Amino acid sequence: MNTTPKRPNALTGGEVINRALTRYGVNTTFALAGTAHAHLLWAMDQDKARHPWTIISGRHESGTVGAADGYARASGKLGIAMINAEHGLANAMTGIVVAQSACSPVLVLATLSTPSQTEAVSERGNDLLDMAKPFVKWAKAVPDPSRLEEYVHAAAKQAMSGRPGVALLGIPHGWESKAVEMSERTEMALTLPRNPGPAEEAVKSAAALLANAKRPLILAGAGAALSGAGAALRRLAETYRFPVLANGLGRGLVPEDLKLGFPWPLSQVAAKHADVVLVLGARLTQRMGYGMAPRFAANAKFIQVDVHAEELNRNRSVDVPIVADVRLTVEALHTELTRIGFKNSTDPTWINEAMTVRQARIAELGLDAKAPIHPYRMARELMKVMPDNAIYVGDGADIQNWMHAIMRVRSERAFMDHYPYGSMGTGTPLAIGAASALKEEALKAGTTPRPTVLVTGDGAFGFYCSEFNGAVMAGLRLICLISNDAGWGTERHGQIKALGGHVNCDLGHCDYHLIGEAYGAIGKRIENPADIAPALQMAFAADRPVVLNVITDPMAGLVRKEDPRVQCIAFEDLLSSMKTHYTPEVA
Repeated sequence: MNTTPKRPNALTGGEVINRALTRYGVNTTFALAGTAHAHLLWAMDQDKARHPWTIISGRHESGTVGAADGYARASGKLGIAMINAEHGLANAMTGIVVAQSACSPVLVLATLSTPSQTEAVSERGNDLLDMAKPFVKWAKAVPDPSRLEEYVHAAAKQAMSGRPGVALLGIPHGWESKAVEMSERTEMALTLPRNPGPAEEAVKSAAALLANAKRPLILAGAGAALSGAGAALRRLAETYRFPVLANGLGRGLVPEDLKLGFPWPLSQVAAKHADVVLVLGARLTQRMGYGMAPRFAANAKFIQVDVHAEELNRNRSVDVPIVADVRLTVEALHTELTRIGFKNSTDPTWINEAMTVRQARIAELGLDAKAPIHPYRMARELMKVMPDNAIYVGDGADIQNWMHAIMRVRSERAFMDHYPYGSMGTGTPLAIGAASALKEEALKAGTTPRPTVLVTGDGAFGFYCSEFNGAVMAGLRLICLISNDAGWGTERHGQIKALGGHVNCDLGHCDYHLIGEAYGAIGKRIENPADIAPALQMAFAADRPVVLNVITDPMAGLVRKEDPRVQCIAFEDLLSSMKTHYTPEVA
């Protein structure tokens, strides 16, 4: 491949970027093919003896960024995506917005047209990155080829420090092929600023509230996972018998055994009985009932810990707001509770008691051995065989509500979905990124990769199904279960309830498994409940991606619209909205 002739102390811009990226302990990157990053990709490919890279090929810019997001969520490391901004930044916006909202440390390298090509009269401004700036944590263009290394490190630092997010680095086209002088110098230090610990008085106030609580509850979110608080949180929960309800990436920090660890979507019905709530790195948004009644008691005391001060006192007044690292705060709380001699006399079984009615209703559904398959049947069969260390990725609408009732997460960084935006289809690139992280992990350890399981709806599957091309080429251990209810189930049943019929909701029981086969995956259509178990056994033993097209009951979702006992995802929580829309309280 032709490159600009180099002087003795010179590297191509692509080699400079490659050397900078290798310092972050990352061995996987996600990129579309094309001339945009050819010299950087070539440098990566030629550097395998020193730093072996795996390049996962994408088919859509949003899928490429989404895969880097999934990699970051699963590994805790920097996710790297390469796109062409000129033609692809608009396509990439969905993946960028989702990754930013999920606080994923993602670096997007986007080639830009050279300044001399900028039109005086154009549909766009002079800075193409303006399109993304409102939706990312940081966005800048490299001003000169000699500063490529500096800007790569600056972008990575922005993505990974404080509250993580998306850093968008624009690189003018052609600079990756230019010769860059590399004078002898000490390499830049990569130390990231450490997030602050909690104030002593705040810890004492929080510990006092917890020590006097009758029904304490811990609500753990993605921030707890991002801070590496798993071990400290398990120690706190086990020592003092505090129940932990977790959401998003926070799920699995305390294994969901329904003794100390609980999934928020299923167990949220207990939240209104708590008198003290410790919020660890979780946003009090719609999924959390905004932290308000009726999801929580109006008079409950709240302690909230977040590294991002703007999250505190969001929607609800917080009694003890703590701007600090979650892990450091949890450790400090444990120390303070020990110092004051606290002995918890409460039992977390009150969480299960609050779920009695809900669990009884869930237990009686989906038991029919005849077709059509109820989504609960598919969920139960999956939980029988899914290893505790597998990563679960959720997508779709109706199917995720059903899965939340049955699925349990038992290890860290083992759950992800399209929350909070609910952007349909993003589960597929997230799963590919997660599976790539697990393959990288296994290659370093000399073991078999842990499996990644994607459960999606038929509508959601259609968005980025072409990304399975890259998954197959990369040899990822990825199992996809499609709940095929022949349409947009949530919309269909909402229309039936409101209008007595439905329009523009049907998709048909299409042969989606053949799409998997077209890209080289194993595909199988499943219509009978008895065929689910053997298909799953095959899938977990397979040496390449598997797509299982499970034909589920098109009318099952109507129950979810009418019975609050099976509503694991509530769409109305504000009291004023509930009065307007007559949405029942989750039971």
